[in-house]
Amino acid sequence: MDSMSTPLLAKPSLRDLFLVSLRIGCLGFGGPAGQIALMHRVFVDEKRWIGEAQYLHALSFCTLLPGPEAQQLATYVGWTLRGVVGGLVTGLLFVLPGASIILALSWLYATHGEAPLVAAALTGVKAAVLALVFEALTRVGKRALKGRADLVVAVAAFVALAVFGAPFPVVILAAAAFGLMRRPGLQDLDPGPVAASPRKRDLAITVAVWSTLWLAPLAASAVLLGREHWLTQLGGVFATLAVTSFGGAYALLAWLQQQAVETHGWLEARQMVDGLGLAETTPGPLVLVNQFVGFMAGWGQGGRPAWALAGAGMALWQTFAPSFLFIFAGAPYAERLRRSRAARGVLGAVMAAVLGVIASLALWFAIHVLFARVDTLTTPWGSRLTLPDAMSVDPLTALLSVAAGLALMRLKANVVLVILACAAMGLLRGLLA
Repeated sequence: MDSMSTPLLAKPSLRDLFLVSLRIGCLGFGGPAGQIALMHRVFVDEKRWIGEAQYLHALSFCTLLPGPEAQQLATYVGWTLRGVVGGLVTGLLFVLPGASIILALSWLYATHGEAPLVAAALTGVKAAVLALVFEALTRVGKRALKGRADLVVAVAAFVALAVFGAPFPVVILAAAAFGLMRRPGLQDLDPGPVAASPRKRDLAITVAVWSTLWLAPLAASAVLLGREHWLTQLGGVFATLAVTSFGGAYALLAWLQQQAVETHGWLEARQMVDGLGLAETTPGPLVLVNQFVGFMAGWGQGGRPAWALAGAGMALWQTFAPSFLFIFAGAPYAERLRRSRAARGVLGAVMAAVLGVIASLALWFAIHVLFARVDTLTTPWGSRLTLPDAMSVDPLTALLSVAAGLALMRLKANVVLVILACAAMGLLRGLLA
């Protein structure tokens, strides 16, 4: 008997939901794919708290939203089982274990990241990160490219970001507008039943409460510290990312590095790559790299721990609080989106643009990981092109990246093991140097 026909068990108590969610939060390695598979195994197969069809429907809805879809899926499942309180339990516990580890690693990185052996190990981690970005590029490509129009959107997004330096939100919004005009056929829509619409009063209350909670720290920073203060600007960047980051963590990283490295100078390019490597080795969403960026931005204000913690907290809240708004307000309408040609058209175009975004990110990472010297050229139209010095290529790092890529894409090796192996190779290289 398969999971679609197996009878469901009674809905869990909050205690049981808490313990199971904590387990998922501590074991959620491997990025969104691994986390979604883990939740399916636990919620659907082991506990039988939610059916296969309902789980897949929740996943489909979450892919339409900006932000971390795995955390949103966890929140959706909790909301289905125990209402708003259940959604808070599953959503928070999906993030907090990894966030605690990232906070500790960020502190160690800020205080000891320049130590020779630590730097050597991080060089190996960067090689693995480059392989992971290219793996994401191929994975998204298989999902996103369904025709010539999708290829045009992907190429246009890549050129807009890599050559013209267009802001990430503009690229995504332009793709969404294109997708709204190019709607899919009726045969591409989900023919399942449509649920009744929720009361508008309930929706208004939910949106008002969660919008206030989400934006309150940003508003407080603007009032107490000023709009030009780095903490306010940091919150603004992550609040914008929260509503435009379609396509997963690798897509939002393209604009994040543009803002954090090039525009505001909160951290260096190598630190951005290091932060992604740290996030890859911990459980929880990959976008916990945002917390690392916030921590380093605060640490850069004179090395004061209080500012570092404030930056980490602001980044963390602005990244994940909107997910609760989207799920608690949007889940009651999820059934209708299954039948929406507009929603499907927008998602298809945005996914194609995400492919171009990830390609630009892969190019940026490759330049900063494989070359010791990088030059910046200002174009006539005002954007800045990053160009490597071909004579400064690091062949050993390039070879390690290729090996990591083969292990991930051909051998389907465990992500954490690949990263640890690359770190060990980098450390060995540092000891022999």
